[in-house]
Amino acid sequence: MPSPESLAAFVDMVVSGRHVEAIEAWYHEDASMQENQRAPREGRDALVRHEAAVMARARSVTSQCLAAPWCNGDQVVIHWRFCFTWADGSHTTIEELAPQQWRGERIWRERFFHDPAQLKPTPGLPGSPQTG
Repeated sequence: MPSPESLAAFVDMVVSGRHVEAIEAWYHEDASMQENQRAPREGRDALVRHEAAVMARARSVTSQCLAAPWCNGDQVVIHWRFCFTWADGSHTTIEELAPQQWRGERIWRERFFHDPAQLKPTPGLPGSPQTG
């Protein structure tokens, strides 16, 4: 079960844009992540490589925790919003719920639930008329 301090430190790390470092610091070696119904990515090293590749494609990323994380024992749910500006200037905003299963002070399993339509990049900047 994560302590309130650990959960806050994890969220702060993500919100500060240190996504790769958050995986390195807060995920078990045998952790997995799964997006919607896709097959899970398994192993912290694979999770780090995937996250680093996504971040390398982005010109900028803004991360927000939209509500206080819900925590009940080892079960945590976080409501996130991630705004990506890609190298070509297009923009993607993903709002998702992320249920997590912690083992002690680290995340063991995580699944992201979001509308896949959000993954399609939109021309323009966040908040511009093209992106609504």
